[in-house]
Amino acid sequence: MPFFPEVSEPIPFEGKASKNPLAFKYYDSQRKIGSKTMSEHLRFSVAYWHTLMGNGQDMFGAPSFVRPWHIAGGDPMDRAKATMDAAFEFFQKLGVKFYCFHDRDIAPEGATFAQTCKNLENMALKAKELQKSTGIKLLWGTANLFSNPIYAHGAATSPDAHVFAHAAAQVKHAIDITHELGGENYVFWGGREGYETILNTNFKHEQEQLARFLHMAVDYKKKIGFKGQFLIEPKPKEPTKHQYDTDAATTLAFLREYDLIDHFKLNIEANHATLAGHTFEHELVVASAVGKLGSVDANRGDLLLGWDTDQFPIDLYSTALAMYIILKQGGLGSGGLNFDAKVRRPSIETVDLFYAHIGGMDAFARGLIIANNMLNDGIFDEFLEKRYSSYRSGFGELIMEGKATLEQAEQFIHENGLPKPFSGRQEYLEKLLNDYIE
Repeated sequence: MPFFPEVSEPIPFEGKASKNPLAFKYYDSQRKIGSKTMSEHLRFSVAYWHTLMGNGQDMFGAPSFVRPWHIAGGDPMDRAKATMDAAFEFFQKLGVKFYCFHDRDIAPEGATFAQTCKNLENMALKAKELQKSTGIKLLWGTANLFSNPIYAHGAATSPDAHVFAHAAAQVKHAIDITHELGGENYVFWGGREGYETILNTNFKHEQEQLARFLHMAVDYKKKIGFKGQFLIEPKPKEPTKHQYDTDAATTLAFLREYDLIDHFKLNIEANHATLAGHTFEHELVVASAVGKLGSVDANRGDLLLGWDTDQFPIDLYSTALAMYIILKQGGLGSGGLNFDAKVRRPSIETVDLFYAHIGGMDAFARGLIIANNMLNDGIFDEFLEKRYSSYRSGFGELIMEGKATLEQAEQFIHENGLPKPFSGRQEYLEKLLNDYIE
C-alpha cells in the first residue's frame, strides 16, 4: 500500500497557467538555463528529519499529527524501515534527486553503542538498495550530536572527554555510512557547541577541543578515501545561547585560526542567517567571496518570531538574490538546495508535504530564471564596474596592487582636493530588481 495515495504519479510541470495545486508552475526540470538544466542548477534535496520524522511538535505543544509510517510495524526498526519506504516514495513522486539525513533520523538508538551502530548499518543497506533502484542520491549525511542528553554540555566542546569520545565515535560511524551511500558531502552542525554562561566555560579550551575534533574528522576522511566535501553550517543561537559557529564570518575566522580552511566549505541556511541578524544573501556572499559557499539549506524564518521556524521558502526577492550569487560563482558544485523546512503545526495531512515542497521548488525555479536574466542583461554588473572604476587606474590601482602608502595618499589629496559626494543609486537598483520579478 502506498503511503501517499493522493499522488499517483510524479508531480508534473504544467506551467504558470495551470490551476493544479499538485503541479509545478515554474520548475521544469529539463528546461535549459544557460548551459545546464534546472535540475542541474538547483539540485533539490528533501530533509529526512522534517519531512519524514516531523510530527508537528513544538516547544509549546505535543505532536499534532501522526504519519502512517510513524505507527507501522511492531518495534523501532520496523518503523524505521517503513519510514524509509515512505521517504523514497515521496522523493520519487516529488521528482527530486537528492535527500539528506542525520544518523538518528534513519535508524533508532539501541541499548548500547554497538547496537546503535548495527541499526544504522542495517538501515544503510536498505537505503543503498533503494538508491540503486530509484537513482536517488545522498546529498549529505550528518550526525545528531544534540538530541541525546549526554550532549547537554556540548559534544566536541563538552568538558567531559568521555562525551567527546562518544561524539567522535558517532561521527566516525556517520562518515562511514555517508561514504558507503555515496554521499556527496558531510555536514557538521554544532547545535550544542557553544555556551550559556562564561562562569562555567573555558572559551579558549573549547575552541581548541572543537578544532581537534574537526582535524580528527579530516584525518579520517583521508584515511578512508571519502571524496565528499566537508561542510559546516553556521547558526548563532538556539538551543545554545552563544554558538561557536555564529555566522559565516565567525566560522571562516575559526577555520583560518585552526588551519582547517582548506578542508571545509559552508552550508548556509536562510533562517540561521536571519537569527544572526543578517540577510540570507549576506551570508551567501560572505561565503562565496572567499570560495567557501558549498551548499544551501533552503528555508525562511518568521521575522516576528525569535526562533528557528524553518518555513518553506516563498520570497522571490530572497530566492532571486540567492540564485544570483550562486550563478555568479558558477553553481554549488557537489552541494545543493536542501529543504530544511517543515510544514506548519496545523498542516496535518500528508498531501501538505507536497504542497510545501512544490511551493519551495517553484520559488527557487523562479529565482533561477530571474537571476539568469539579471546576469544576461549585465546591468547590475555594469553598475558595479562603474562604481569601483576609480580602483582600476591611478592611486586606486596602486591601492589594489598593495603599493600605496600613507604618504602617497596625503600627496594625492593635496593634488586633487577633497572627494566629491556621489549617489549610491539604491532606489534605482531596487526598482530595477522589481522589473525582473514578474
